[in-house]
Amino acid sequence: MRKPAQPQLDAFDRKILAILQKDNTTPQRTIGEAVNLSAPAVQRRIKRMTEDGVIQANVAVVDPVAVGQAITIFVEVEVISETADQIEMAKREFAAAAEIQQCYYVTGEADFILVIVVPAMADYEALTRRLFFGNNNVKRFRTFVAMDRVKVGLSVQVDS
Repeated sequence: MRKPAQPQLDAFDRKILAILQKDNTTPQRTIGEAVNLSAPAVQRRIKRMTEDGVIQANVAVVDPVAVGQAITIFVEVEVISETADQIEMAKREFAAAAEIQQCYYVTGEADFILVIVVPAMADYEALTRRLFFGNNNVKRFRTFVAMDRVKVGLSVQVDS
C-alpha cells in the first residue's frame, strides 16, 4: 500500500502555518499583511492545507487545572502479543478513553506511551483497572506522575 504524496508547502504556506500555530483566530487579512498575500489567497491556502490534512484541527488549548483535571500522568504500556490485530485493538481502546490525551505506538521496551489527564489518583486507579488490569494483553505498565508542566504544546517547526 502506497502512502499518499506529501503535500508540497511553499514559503507562504509555512509562514501561514507558523502564524496559525501561535493563534488560529488571527484574521486572514492580518495573516495576509504579515506574509504579503491577499486575504482571499490566504483563505485558499488554509482551505487547501486543511483538505490535504496539513492542518488537522482548529482547537482551543485548555488548562487542565482550570477544569479540574489537575494530574498529568505518563504511562508506558507493554503488551504480551504484538500481532497486528492485538495492536490495532489496543490502539482503538486507548483512543476511545476520554482520560487519554495522547497515545503513541512506539519502539523500545514499551509498546505504547500514554499521556493521561485526571482529576485525582482515584480516577487513575479506576482507569488502570479498566484498561490495564482488565486487559489480558497488557503485560505491564509503568506510571510517571508529572510534578510540573514545564512546556506543553503541539506546535511543529515549519521553517524550511
